[in-house]
Amino acid sequence: MMSTQRLPNATGAKGIDVASVDKALTTTRAVRRRLDLETPVDLQIIYDCIDIAEQAPTGGNQGSRRWVVVRDSAIKQKLAELYMASAGEFMIDARDRIAGTGHPQERVTQSAAHLAEHLAEVPAIVIPTIVGRHDDSGRPGLFDSVIQSVWSLCVALRSRGLGTAWTTAILGKRDELRDVLGVPEGNTQIAMIPVAWYTGDDFKAAPRYPAREITFIDRYAHTWASGPSDPPCHGDGAGTVVEVDIRASVDEVWKHVTNISFGAQFSEEFVGARWADGFDGPALDARFIGSNVHRAIGEWDVDCFVHRFVDKREFGWVTSNRDNPGAQWLFELEPIAGACRLRYSVRIGPGPSGITHVIESMPDKEPAILFGRINEHRGNMQKVVDAIAAASQG
Repeated sequence: MMSTQRLPNATGAKGIDVASVDKALTTTRAVRRRLDLETPVDLQIIYDCIDIAEQAPTGGNQGSRRWVVVRDSAIKQKLAELYMASAGEFMIDARDRIAGTGHPQERVTQSAAHLAEHLAEVPAIVIPTIVGRHDDSGRPGLFDSVIQSVWSLCVALRSRGLGTAWTTAILGKRDELRDVLGVPEGNTQIAMIPVAWYTGDDFKAAPRYPAREITFIDRYAHTWASGPSDPPCHGDGAGTVVEVDIRASVDEVWKHVTNISFGAQFSEEFVGARWADGFDGPALDARFIGSNVHRAIGEWDVDCFVHRFVDKREFGWVTSNRDNPGAQWLFELEPIAGACRLRYSVRIGPGPSGITHVIESMPDKEPAILFGRINEHRGNMQKVVDAIAAASQG
């Protein structure tokens, strides 16, 4: 029987150029320093892009979005003063404090401070609003009816060569902003979008995790290297991930992450590790031996080969066989505002693993065996990252 599943079509639906749409979506960046402050922006372009934005979904199909486009220099100056008071002074101070230090937020603070210092010079500032007041109840109806529309505006402008930046800090002065713009009490301001021609050569896609590492199928934190098949099988590369934000320096977290025996104090399966002869610490291609115990498997040692190592960013290893591993483990550290995000992941296979012989003896139960093993791993991984967080913050 012929499959009725639709296959990807490079030309898109009824002539839509998929490549162009994808490029616009993946390269719409926050632009602050490379905004052309001299060249006017034709108001008709903004009207055209708002027409496009208004096609976005809205709750109850009610047209409740209202747009304020500020071009008057006196009003822009007032917005700049509000923005400076709400966040600009902090951004400038942060920029000056970490300038030249190599801090991971150095470029971001430079960009944010630049916008704060030059906001009044931006050719146009768009303030999207919506009819209604947000009551913080968590019920749908307001933000879910406007956020997607504002993003459509940004993408439409980007496709025409204009840069935008989604900012919300000015909402800390919401009442003053309302007075400056004359927004009715029954309406809610959503964001502030500076708009100007882009002075760079091209917009680039930002580094992001691949979809397979942050998309979970059917159950949270269940990842797959391929497929998954129906039903799932060992060859699909089942995996899981645990993440935690730790209010500690990257240096402090890294110290515990690269201590290969640290997790033995907390895991119910991992009981210890030692560096193999000729190796005395974490480095690319280093080797260590991990010791484990499991109520159904017994005790065993496994060779581990460090295959990913970026100082204070990545520490990963494969087990059993360097070229056809039984499992792949990885710690990743990311500096974020005021904290360090620790991500701990595992992927089973592609080579034989500890559950291969169990699956071979009970092939009809392969999915259940896979899910059971993943859940065991995730439980122990959670205990380890919680312990790392406690040790790093202590």
